[in-house]
Parts: sequence; structure tokens; C-alpha cells
Amino acid sequence: MEESQPMGDVPGREPGSPVRWVSLGLPLLLTSLACAGVEESALVTSSDPQLAQIAARILPDLAARSGMELREPVRVERRSRAELARYLEFKIDEEFPEGRAELVSEAYGLLGLVPMDLDLRRTLNALYLEQIAGFYEPDSTTLFVLDDQPEDEIESLMVHELVHAIQDQNTDLDAITALELDNDRRVAALAAIEGHATLVMFEFLLQGQGALDLTEPPNFAVSLGPALEAARTGSPTLAGAPLVLQESVLFPYRGGVTFVETLWRERGGRPPPFGPDLPVSTEQILHPEDFARGQADVPRTVEVSVGDGWSILYEDTLGELELGILLETAGASRTSARGWGGDRYVLLDDGDGHHSLAWFGVWDTEAQRDKFVLELTPRLSAFPEQATLTALEIGGLPWTRLLVGDVPDVTASVRDLEPE
Repeated sequence: MEESQPMGDVPGREPGSPVRWVSLGLPLLLTSLACAGVEESALVTSSDPQLAQIAARILPDLAARSGMELREPVRVERRSRAELARYLEFKIDEEFPEGRAELVSEAYGLLGLVPMDLDLRRTLNALYLEQIAGFYEPDSTTLFVLDDQPEDEIESLMVHELVHAIQDQNTDLDAITALELDNDRRVAALAAIEGHATLVMFEFLLQGQGALDLTEPPNFAVSLGPALEAARTGSPTLAGAPLVLQESVLFPYRGGVTFVETLWRERGGRPPPFGPDLPVSTEQILHPEDFARGQADVPRTVEVSVGDGWSILYEDTLGELELGILLETAGASRTSARGWGGDRYVLLDDGDGHHSLAWFGVWDTEAQRDKFVLELTPRLSAFPEQATLTALEIGGLPWTRLLVGDVPDVTASVRDLEPE
């Protein structure tokens, strides 16, 4: 579902999530390496001497491993879980003004991705309160550690968040995950952010007897899978959430680590996944070799228009990731989302309070479009209301149109997304 400002320690976020960079406190059966002492005042500001000492000791190493420059001191502080609860409430209100959470839930409900009666705000709040151990907040440029964390896990917890602090000094994390961007682009940026921080964290914490060779790309993507699955099954709220919510928490770490590892391996060195290397779609995250080799498939921007008497209540983009989750939720194969070239869904109102949904997708080839139609058509009964799926050609391109409920005449067009 919809993604918001990124979170921190593995794993990390989900639809519409309001909290910035949040550590979800996976058990880290890892060891850390003490770096050479430095002048704390030059690197860290904090009212907590223990946090200041830890951060000052490990920041230079993390900056080197991240391939980014430590430009100014990092602020680190403790917060109580009660303070976290108040913060979450505030950020959820900020993220979902004027009924936006209900519109997001309804759109995903009509797509069959969540129950129609899902209380998104309550679900998000429960997920975060269950998971969060610490977070980096770009608004205040501060790393917060919850004061109920075991002392022997604090350093492991801080490593990931300190990488976020370094990232934020080199790129505008809020800007690349801004609410104004479409959902898929935000998820892709989040995967780059979290994958990069997770990779640096694992490398730092698993270095064994001495520092790992910085000239060789690490290979943690395979070992990360079991850890994330353990996080899924070991967290009751996460395990009981719809698949799209689970994946929006876990994908930024699993997909992001693979993406950054591939970027480092193919390009050489340790380029941070920002600037010209920032992905703009989950398709680019899911197929990192093409991106790293300069063959990234840039998505098309789809625009949907409706006739008189109807209004668009909410609209956004699914992307290849969530389209694959939609297929799996309906009982089909995620692989049939391959070839996605852009999409848009719109939640519609007929003026009398009756809502419906239209989704348009454009494909790279007719064969890929036809495979998607063949896979999903027999499973349209999985949608909560009557649904129809049609193969189209618009502007010489292969398209699909999914209508859920009583939908009026709708049309779609595309414009190419200009690379930045």
C-alpha cells in the first residue's frame, strides 16, 4: 500500500506509514567492532553520555562503509514508549488528513488487497507500537532510541539509524519520499534508503575478527531472507496483517539490499543509491541488473479521466511490486506482473455516495499484457464487487483496464516520466 517517510532498522514500514526511519528491533545475533576513539563533540550532540559515546565511536566507520560524507554532528537521544505513542498519533494525523486513511483503505479494499472494513490508522499504530525500537527523524535530524531497549542491543540498534543520519546529510530523505510523489516511486526510494542502511549495518556488525574488505561487495541478500521471515512470523500484528501490509514492511529491506548489492557489484566501488542512482519504480528494484547496467526501464506516467457527474476521490500508482501482490492475493503468480510499464487507479464517486474503482496499466509488450490478463481473469471473483478485466490498445501501446463496481466511462493516456 501507500508508503510514507522511510523507517529504520530491519524491517521497516508500510502503507501510509507516518513515522520516518524506524528500527523494528529484529533480534541481531551479531557482534560489533570498536573503532578508534574520536572527539565526541565533533561528531555527536546528546544529553545521554552513553549514546554519545557509542555514536562517536562508530560514525566514522559507518560513513566510510556507506560511501558518504559525515558533514556535521548527529544528535542522538532517548525517548519513552509513551512518548513514542504520542509521536505516532501525531504523525498518523499528519500523514492522513481529512479522511485520507479511509480512502486509501477503500481503494485497496476494492482491489482485494485488504478487508473492506480495515481500520488503517489503527492497524498502523498497532504495527508500529509492536515493532519500533528506535527511529531517525529527518524533521529534527535526530536519532531516537527507546529507553526500554536492552543495554546489550543498543549499539546494534543505533548502527542502522546512524547510517540514515549520514544519508540525510548527503541527500534530502524527505524530498525523495515526499507524500506528493506516487506510491510506487516512494516505495522504490524507500527500498534504496533501507537497503543501503541495512547492507552497511550487516557489514559492520558481521565483520568477525576484523574489518571486512571494503573493495569487495558483500553478499547478504540470501541470508537476509530467513531473518525477515522470522520477523514476520515472530510478530503477531505483522503476521496477521494482509499480505500487502506485510510486504510493504519487509520489501524495502529484502528488495533494497539486493538492489544495492547489485549496484555495487556491477558498478564497482560503493556508490550510494541516490542522485542519478536513485530508482524511480519498484520495477527497477525488482530487476536491479538492468538498472545497474544502465538499461533501466523508465515507467510511463498514466493519467485517468472520468466523465461528467463523477469525481475522483483518490488516485495513485500500484507499481510492479503491488501489482504482483494483487495477483498473489487473488491466487495467481506474481511473475505475471513482469512487463509492467506504468499504471494508475482511481477511486470514484457517482455523486450519490456510491464508490467504484478503475485501474489502467500499460505494458512493455502485448505478450506480457496477455499473460497478465490470462492469469487474473479466472480469479476476478476474488474482488469484493463485480470486476471486469479488458485488454486494450491505446496510442499504439498494450493496456489493461480493470473495473471494480459500477464504473462510468473512463479513459487513460500516458506521458513518459522524465529522468531527473
